[in-house]
Amino acid sequence: MTLSESLIRVPGLTAQNRTQLAQDPQISSRGYGARSAFGVRGIRIYVDGIPLTTPDGIAQPGNVDLGTIKSIEVMRGPFSAMYGSSSGGVIQMITEDSPKNPEFKFGFLTGSYGTTKESSRFSGTANNIQYLFDISRFDTDGYRQHSSAWKNQATGQLKFNLDNGTKATILFDYSDSKAQDPLGLARSNGTDIFKTSGTLYKATLPANNYYSAFTDPKAVPDVALLANTRVERTNTQVGLNLEHSINENNKLNLIASLGQRDNLQYLAIPVSCVNVKVTDPTCANYNYDRTKGRASSIARDFWSTEFNWVNRGEILQKKYSVVTGLNFGSMEDKRKDVNTSNGEMLDPLGYNSKYTSTVDRMDPYGNINRNEVDKAYNFDQYIQGQFSALNNLDLHAGVRHSRVNMKFTGDPLVATGTLINGSIKFEKTTSAVGATWKVTPDTNVYANYGQGFEAPTLIEMAYDSSTLPTGPNLSLKPSTSDNYELGLKSFLTSNTKLNAAIFKIDTKDEIIISANSTYTKYANSAKTKREGLELSLDSNLPNNIQLYGAYTYLDATFNQSYPSTIREITGQIPTGWINLAGNVNSGNKIPGTYKHQIYGEVSWRYPQLGFKTAIEGRLNSKVYINDLNTDAAPGYAIANIRAGFEQNFSNWKLSEYTRIENIFDRDYIGSVRVNDSSQRNFEPSAGRNYLVGFSASYQFK
Repeated sequence: MTLSESLIRVPGLTAQNRTQLAQDPQISSRGYGARSAFGVRGIRIYVDGIPLTTPDGIAQPGNVDLGTIKSIEVMRGPFSAMYGSSSGGVIQMITEDSPKNPEFKFGFLTGSYGTTKESSRFSGTANNIQYLFDISRFDTDGYRQHSSAWKNQATGQLKFNLDNGTKATILFDYSDSKAQDPLGLARSNGTDIFKTSGTLYKATLPANNYYSAFTDPKAVPDVALLANTRVERTNTQVGLNLEHSINENNKLNLIASLGQRDNLQYLAIPVSCVNVKVTDPTCANYNYDRTKGRASSIARDFWSTEFNWVNRGEILQKKYSVVTGLNFGSMEDKRKDVNTSNGEMLDPLGYNSKYTSTVDRMDPYGNINRNEVDKAYNFDQYIQGQFSALNNLDLHAGVRHSRVNMKFTGDPLVATGTLINGSIKFEKTTSAVGATWKVTPDTNVYANYGQGFEAPTLIEMAYDSSTLPTGPNLSLKPSTSDNYELGLKSFLTSNTKLNAAIFKIDTKDEIIISANSTYTKYANSAKTKREGLELSLDSNLPNNIQLYGAYTYLDATFNQSYPSTIREITGQIPTGWINLAGNVNSGNKIPGTYKHQIYGEVSWRYPQLGFKTAIEGRLNSKVYINDLNTDAAPGYAIANIRAGFEQNFSNWKLSEYTRIENIFDRDYIGSVRVNDSSQRNFEPSAGRNYLVGFSASYQFK
């Protein structure tokens, strides 16, 4: 259903299911991407080599129908930086191959909370052209209130050879979805934090404004219902991967893609405007009415092109390989932010209009808080190689130069009355080196070092103030890092494989939230560090029993203290508020990162009946919700079970399966909203729930 369900097996990755589809799953690699509020941040995502990540570093993996994916490859560590800006890790999804004969396949599943999915596929090979066309429909009422969703997806794929040395893959993806957003929940009753004149204040808000994540996990805040928070999005992308072998030593590769995305998100006004009567121009216009909100729309056009050359051969009878290439990318976001009432856009000539009537008639929305065109471009050059210096020693090295340009052009007649525009360029040359020592034919030891580069996203650059923005945040800098890694890969026995790695990452200018109010402003903190250990063990035992286990230790901390504004407010401070210390101290944990993660699985197959089953266990330690580390979601342990049958009758292949998650019906917080401006940080996950389904395919012969 979501990418997080598969990635929980991979050590070093955090993959949290939000139990709602208004946002993509939370995915981070060694702590990269943990702070992301929208999409997947800090990780490059590809499908068959075609990028899903835009030039500013954001990816939406929910656009891909996972029913068409046969495998996933994950890269962590220093060499992932060779994929460009914001590449703390790399995830590549590989689509299924088409059968030789035409095949029709359909499937249906149903489960808890009104969940259903129907899918149909026609695939095969004709005239040496592999084709696959897949459509699906997903519906759910959602575990929590106000979390229903539906999604339509279509996938088309063609693979063919133009001649003996040239092959092409064309991939088309379409997604259309709508999902209610239940927002997060507070711990209890709720607290709110503000800053003014350099001092932080904290207050307890009225109990009836909050449900508790721990006593009312299915509930939603009243503002989610009154403002009807939700998202509507469509995404279309087509990509080409063209490979041409000049000879056995040289190959050329062209990868190109283009797409269009529309995203309309209905948001609730932050709690400061609906619960606290502060003399604040940002809040005054809403009369503290929780039915008031905002609608934020993005119309995005994007494209990318990559060209590379691979050369393999021998020097002094030692094998080598070199890949060198160029990468271009572009995106243009037409962004608009308008006021809403009861979850609907305001009448242009109606309540709280901030334009003259003449300008109102120029735009059907009216009440425009933001109306601009934001652009991002990247141009990268890279070279990476491997050289077998000895029979048991391989050397690796790579260099990449990345440049990201951003430009903001705004309408001077928006509500702020100020022209929001500007441009900036981020540029960095990074390198990586490493060595692999083949100690024995069954054991490899490797060591790598690399430099990382993470430019801000367009969303992070958007606002220079959290209350009354007057322009893009051009003071924001990219973060840079030094990555060290030492690892071991070994077959302990003929059927037991061990992977182990230790790593350390030192980062300068980590991008963090500096202020929250009506808008979110980002800044650079001083230094952070990430130290960790990753282990996985995979063993095939007699009688078709397989054991798999993965463990991740991650100590991700701020390595230098800095002041946190949390939320900037102007005006009077209500009576009874208390001062709250405002420093993020050295040693504080980076929110959204788990210190310990364990995944274990015992599976068994009975081939005579086409039966397979598995029991999964998952354990996560507590996770902090904000930079101040004032609160955390507690750790949890859950267990899942799955089982299925497969049968083959003549031209038919049938499959039946079931899955029960959280079989002991544990209450737990599955994900957190990091540094949430309204202190609704917790997203409860479902109790015991099930899926049951079947698929049938008929192959024409």
